[in-house]
Amino acid sequence: MTESTAADTAGEQVREDAPDALAATLDALGTGAYLADEQGCILGVNARAERFLGRPAAALVGRDAHDLLHRNQRGELLPRTQCRIRGATLSGRTAQGGDAWMECGDGSLLPVSWLVTSYAPADRPAVTLVIFHPRDDAGTEGGEPEPVTASLTELERLALLAQTTTLLTSTLDVDEALHTLIGLVVPRLADWAVIDLITERDEVWRFAVAHSEEGGLTYREDLQGPMPPVPQESPMPLSRALRGVASALAGPETYQGPPDSGIAVEQRRLFEATGMHSAAIAPIRSLREVLGALTLGRSERPERFTPSDITLLEDIARRAGLALENARLYQRQRKVAETMQRHLLPQLPRVPGLGMTARYLPAPDASQVGGDWYDVFPLADDVTALAIGDVVGHDLDAAAGMAQLRNMLRAYAWSQQEPPSKIVEWLDHASLHVTEVSMATMIFARLTVADTGQYELSWTNAGHPPPLLITHDGVARYLTDGHGILLGVAAHRVRPDATAVLPPGSTLLLYTDGLVESPGRSIDEGLDRLRRHAAALAHRPLESLADRLLAQVRPPLNDDDVALLAVRIPS
Repeated sequence: MTESTAADTAGEQVREDAPDALAATLDALGTGAYLADEQGCILGVNARAERFLGRPAAALVGRDAHDLLHRNQRGELLPRTQCRIRGATLSGRTAQGGDAWMECGDGSLLPVSWLVTSYAPADRPAVTLVIFHPRDDAGTEGGEPEPVTASLTELERLALLAQTTTLLTSTLDVDEALHTLIGLVVPRLADWAVIDLITERDEVWRFAVAHSEEGGLTYREDLQGPMPPVPQESPMPLSRALRGVASALAGPETYQGPPDSGIAVEQRRLFEATGMHSAAIAPIRSLREVLGALTLGRSERPERFTPSDITLLEDIARRAGLALENARLYQRQRKVAETMQRHLLPQLPRVPGLGMTARYLPAPDASQVGGDWYDVFPLADDVTALAIGDVVGHDLDAAAGMAQLRNMLRAYAWSQQEPPSKIVEWLDHASLHVTEVSMATMIFARLTVADTGQYELSWTNAGHPPPLLITHDGVARYLTDGHGILLGVAAHRVRPDATAVLPPGSTLLLYTDGLVESPGRSIDEGLDRLRRHAAALAHRPLESLADRLLAQVRPPLNDDDVALLAVRIPS
């Protein structure tokens, strides 16, 4: 005997034994209902249950209700021990809930509210009455059940959430984090992903409208950009999500009526341009505020989003909100640090005849400030002072020490018309008592112009990489004279001076060790690399020379900040 024949026979037997009053009672109920015996097998159903479930009575009666109908929100068969409807049926107790799903005859999923109670008709053994009704939020009141989505298994869902957490927290760049988020959900969950952000000025910006295609993701730039303000009273799904009120499902029909705001107009345009027939929208929240909204849309795949998809979308959006908040906080800190650095490092003065440019690159993992510095300033005797240095460390403490050292150097150099060595000796001694600098390297130089127009450099070097002189003909050599120990080691040590004539059209390069030194390369290799590249760039304009040197010479794995000062002698 086949399964269907057995079910039909059981159904006929039940209907033969059941009095007409029992069938009439079930049909009189204004919602779906079925009777179950003490083993949980279905004894009888009413017409509404047949319509809601898309199954005739013959396919229901005699079957185990749990195995046939009871599912979780992803359409999987619930473990028997976790099914509240089955537990109440077998125990004969009264229970109710609004968190169940039943599988329909076509494989779709019906979210239901339910009530289980014992039922004892006259002259018959007690049975269990199960009453169920499509949930109001499912949008299937008395109508067709929503089809089940292409749901992920529990393992796939957990894996997606874990991957979301890992990837989103691996970057502190806002744009990178959001593009990573889009790549996680499209095309795995949807054909389209839309991200709307609330800026720090409480303006809405449509950051991305991304679509899954064979070649990968494409972005609809014509749909991206500024959005109208968030209306405070609008009941429309995106407006509610941007206020942090609730997640919701939406479709093109949601925005077909008269628009209540500019956002509603943009949403109608979005659905028309993308062809989305179903969308799920969730707020992107941080611990303190609403940051935006994430919308997933389907246009190619036929299944619609259901309320069961909202839970997963909210989990993803919650993780995105935390990652986005961290990235924004980091960017704010970087902005503050960059502002501080701009004020700590000086603007280069205008010196007639001389070309000058400077660069500063922070350490990749630091807070955009550090101990590397440069300085150029005129002295009282019509001499131009040049300096470059490196205070140990690349953090705020090093930056503070650098500022102290630089200001003291300016004071000594301006007030005392002495050779560079004497100025640095005084600076070294004072730094031990006045500043919090432990150790530092530096070069201090005086650039003078003779009556003949010849430029001469006099300098002293306190443990710093040597200056590089590049002639207009492309001959590059290091000025290795005048070298002494670094600051903070022996304050009363006599320091040497050195002098050199700078040929017309030549370029003097002062730099810090971050340009030439890295863990995988010796300092000699770095110096040789800098010399060769600088010689090849001798004819470049000064700005271009500085940029090219940083791009070509700085080690890719460098974890130190870099300061660069270039001075070109007139031809």
